[in-house]
Amino acid sequence: MDLRVGRPKDEKGWLTSVGEGSLADVHRTVAVRRSGPPWRRALAFFGPGYLVAVGYMDPGNWATSIAGGSAFGYTLLFVALLSNIMAIVLQSLCARLAIASGRDLAQACRDAYPRPVAVALWLLAEIAIIATDIAEVIGTAIGLNLIFGLPLEIGVVVTALDVFLILYLQKLGFRWVEAFIIALLGVIAVCFTVQIAMVDPDWSAVIAGFAPTREIVSNPEMLYLALGILGATVMPHNLYLHSGIVQTRAYGETLPEKREALRFATLDSTLALMLALLVNASILILAAAAFHTSGRTEIAELGEAHDLLAPLLGFTVAPVLFGVALLCCGLNSTVTATLAGQIVMEGFLRLRLAPWLRRLITRLIAIIPAAGVTIWYGDAGTAELLILTQVVLSLQLSFAVFPLVAFTASRAKMGELVSPRWLVAVAVLIAVTIAGLNVKLLADFVFA
Repeated sequence: MDLRVGRPKDEKGWLTSVGEGSLADVHRTVAVRRSGPPWRRALAFFGPGYLVAVGYMDPGNWATSIAGGSAFGYTLLFVALLSNIMAIVLQSLCARLAIASGRDLAQACRDAYPRPVAVALWLLAEIAIIATDIAEVIGTAIGLNLIFGLPLEIGVVVTALDVFLILYLQKLGFRWVEAFIIALLGVIAVCFTVQIAMVDPDWSAVIAGFAPTREIVSNPEMLYLALGILGATVMPHNLYLHSGIVQTRAYGETLPEKREALRFATLDSTLALMLALLVNASILILAAAAFHTSGRTEIAELGEAHDLLAPLLGFTVAPVLFGVALLCCGLNSTVTATLAGQIVMEGFLRLRLAPWLRRLITRLIAIIPAAGVTIWYGDAGTAELLILTQVVLSLQLSFAVFPLVAFTASRAKMGELVSPRWLVAVAVLIAVTIAGLNVKLLADFVFA
């Protein structure tokens, strides 16, 4: 376990040796064309953004989107759009950090900060990953319950088996991991496309919902849900994840090669996050059209939303599609959380564990509270635990965002690929906004 150990720093303020690359077993394993049309070279970078996009449509996002749509119709679509813009900016910074420095965010924190600070950031990152994993356990268990009728407490335990799926995919190669994620995202998109066609929303109202309105701020209940959507959108583990998996590409070491890699990696994550916006917006639109217009403005739990879809829409297949999409989201999230956990542990501690062992340890830590709450409190307890995980993530988020913004704004550390001033200004505004909103969410949770 090596956290700095007094080694000297280079002229950029980084430790003189990066050590092994991020995710050493797949580091620079995806070939990048050195010639040919730009679109062919861009295809080599197609993939990591979709792994990142998974974190923006997890069960916590589902819960807040359903609550927002059922309570206030299409009004909060603007908040979903705004939070997605924030995500696009922050994920572009992750790619910039990785390509410019050759480090993921965990390695950069280890190299740049004193040992006590690095240890504290590592512990916070691990807590965030456990909280994320609890949400995935609950979401996957609910999906199994909705589709197969599997009791929640059994579904929670069954989720431990996904470790074998992840191990198998990693053995096949990183492109197979990406293909699995993209295939499930395709299934999710199809499920919601069909459901939106069934519910036939008022499209003029949908378009109007993407415009800002004073009511979001003036209505306390609406503001609370808006803060929930914003506060739960950017996931801490995604910042570590993206800065690691970008480095699976063998993009070269020259400045022109790095500039091209940054351009294509940013395009990949931006397009993927636009897909995430479509999914999150679809959840909110579905809730607004199915529940709000019928007077069911109190829907907030995933199971309750599922049960009401068939009688409200008149299609028995609607709840099945909802359950399939939720299960796919849960499976996707398990893969990305595993990779993020590996990046965090190896980056901060230089401690490598077999992926299956790392995954099993993390998943068991998540299963214990999820299983206990499910057995003792049932559906209502899992809904409350889901909210708690979002509060934990909100508390940790700024400890990942602020170092990311600081690193990418430093010419000393980033060289020619330092963020331009306009991007630094936008990133700082986003970081401060997220911090303020998450403090507000935490205060509301504690003093409610």
